[in-house]
Amino acid sequence: MYYVQKRIEISAAHRLTLSYSSKCTALHGHNWILTVHCRAAELNADGMVADFTHIKELIQGSLDHAVLNDVLPFNPTAENLARWVVDSIPECYRCDVQESEGNIASYETDD
Repeated sequence: MYYVQKRIEISAAHRLTLSYSSKCTALHGHNWILTVHCRAAELNADGMVADFTHIKELIQGSLDHAVLNDVLPFNPTAENLARWVVDSIPECYRCDVQESEGNIASYETDD
């Protein structure tokens, strides 16, 4: 099995829809760090698990300097964002999303 990781930094804002009172329901921003973990049993025709540039283009192109509520069809928690990355990149099996120092959410497939 081959493994690669891509670390991407984005600046983006969001506001959360929560069932309790929280300052996070107001629009606010983070300098997010996403670590994308990909794997493949066989390398593609170009000798890669996944092209780092394609991963960066998908994430930065979709999310950097955006209001996440405006571009994603779900409540943009760090957990949901990690799931979106895994679902968006075929070779991705795990994503870690750091929204601030000490606050990291991860999503990993079971297969």
